[in-house]
Amino acid sequence: MRIVVLTGGIGGARFLLGVRAFAQQVGAEVTAVVNVGDDLLLHGLKVCPDLDSVMYTLGGGADPERGWGRADETWTVKAELAAYGAEPTWFGLGDKDVATHLVRTTMLHAGYPLSQVTEALAARWQPGVRLLPATDDRLETHVVVDLDGGQRAIHFQEWWIRHRADIPTHRFVFVGAENAKPAPGVREAVAGADVVLVAPSNPVVSVAPVLAVPGLREAVVDGPAPVVGVSPIIGGAPVRGMADRCLSVLGVECSAAGVGRMYGARRDGGLLDGWLVAPEDEGTQVPGVTVRSAPLRMTDEAATADMVRAALELR
Repeated sequence: MRIVVLTGGIGGARFLLGVRAFAQQVGAEVTAVVNVGDDLLLHGLKVCPDLDSVMYTLGGGADPERGWGRADETWTVKAELAAYGAEPTWFGLGDKDVATHLVRTTMLHAGYPLSQVTEALAARWQPGVRLLPATDDRLETHVVVDLDGGQRAIHFQEWWIRHRADIPTHRFVFVGAENAKPAPGVREAVAGADVVLVAPSNPVVSVAPVLAVPGLREAVVDGPAPVVGVSPIIGGAPVRGMADRCLSVLGVECSAAGVGRMYGARRDGGLLDGWLVAPEDEGTQVPGVTVRSAPLRMTDEAATADMVRAALELR
């Protein structure tokens, strides 16, 4: 069996732990197509938060309490930057994390595409799944907000971390998407998949940027594999993060049904064939989509593998 997962964020990284555990049980191959919309340049370094969260989590190096960054991190570089008054101060890079960004930036400057850089970085961490950025090209999520007396577009990370998504917000823009191409291997992985899983990631800023890459959504929707999504909303609330605020900007109800309808049925030009929801949301209906319920709390790897198994039963 060949499984492709569209993923991003901390929830997506933890979901992949379960996908990998399930795949090891049945001898399946897993390819994760990862969001790059969160990527940014910081102090001259290329930072890829979602790729790194997946890599560190699957490689056993993520901080289990924060859910992001490295375990046992130190912050000497951050303190020294602050002493110089270097901006931005709202986004901190840990000392171990800086090493990853230094290697990535050096390789990118040498002419290697992001997909090859990711493969090289993953060689250290041995994630047990193939990691592919959605695109090698620039694609950044920006947010149009009311700020400083007018409307401005700011990077998603500034909206999310600095402002905690708590300023008047109008829309999300995927800068560079129109000129992006799927990274090498992405189309082939989707075309050869037995199933495509949509992780319980933020649908607006983790999954949507992946699908915004021209040709990628079409490869999934027009491909031979069934597409099954897992709801990131349980009982009307996001499992973690601020998906509710993102959905509110789009006018989408923060519910399993709301997100399922936003993705839509593949038969009607949408994305999904199946939609897995939590027991709290049993009875959810999404027109044209097969909906079933199963426990969705990723309390440990075994529970997450059971969730993956339930999702695959919908294909």
